[in-house]
Amino acid sequence: MKLNHKIQQISHILGFGILLAPILTYNIPYFSRPAQTNEVRSLFPGIAYRREFRSNPRPVLIHTVSIDLKAPGIGIYVTPGSATPDLTETDARTATEFLKEFKLQLAVNANFFYPCVEEAPWNYYPRSGDRVNNVGHAISKGEAYSQAESHFPALCFDAKNRAQIVENGVCPQGTAYGVAGDTVLVKNGKAVAQSKEKIKDDKPYPRTIVAIDKTGEKLWLIVADGKQRLYSEGLKLSEITEISRQLGADTVLNLDGGGSVTLAVASPSGAKLLNAPIQNKIPMQQRPISNHLGFYAREN
Repeated sequence: MKLNHKIQQISHILGFGILLAPILTYNIPYFSRPAQTNEVRSLFPGIAYRREFRSNPRPVLIHTVSIDLKAPGIGIYVTPGSATPDLTETDARTATEFLKEFKLQLAVNANFFYPCVEEAPWNYYPRSGDRVNNVGHAISKGEAYSQAESHFPALCFDAKNRAQIVENGVCPQGTAYGVAGDTVLVKNGKAVAQSKEKIKDDKPYPRTIVAIDKTGEKLWLIVADGKQRLYSEGLKLSEITEISRQLGADTVLNLDGGGSVTLAVASPSGAKLLNAPIQNKIPMQQRPISNHLGFYAREN
């Protein structure tokens, strides 16, 4: 009888553990997200970081990285790829995988891409290593592997790190690295009027934008976390546009958003996330995506 009782106890414990596992898996990441506090610090020489929490008109965490492209040690890198007949040019990677593989100091998501499926934590595409199509121009080490598209403006860097954003999506000859977004938000320091459809659909959402000054020698990355009720519910395009203008940006480009939004940084203990990405409705889970924009920098 005692033996049977012990077996029943063990069975109950195991059953409870099995039921508890998915609850813990889903909820533990909530406690590892960045704090809802303001922070300003230097990441590397030439690269500064600011985290800002806003409670109105909704809770949102905004991460801003400013980069002096002329600072000693600053280098640029874009996920390498190869043009293929089926348009699957790159292997999907998470931001931390990209950062570690190419020994970078900073990485952020870049081009829109497809296919992208997110049905459930066990049913999604792509996974790391799956082949994907980049939308718009993508250039790495001077080689274009994804062709320009007129409705997808491009961010282009020359061999001296000077940046420019081109509305027609075609990076000029001599471009060393380039990625594409979908909308120019600011031009010549002024907000660009958007279509009625974009204005109608402008809702709080996870966002990544890249902004440059008039000289093309200073760059900002602005990342807004979203889809996380009471923690960070995202920004409208109009809101993140105004934030970029307040920084003094001359030209601003919207990059891929939603579950792709990820900002990673190198640290002495390894690659870390600066923001709270959300994939499969699980916070702090990264989405493997088509390509990233990365930066090299000297250690502090």
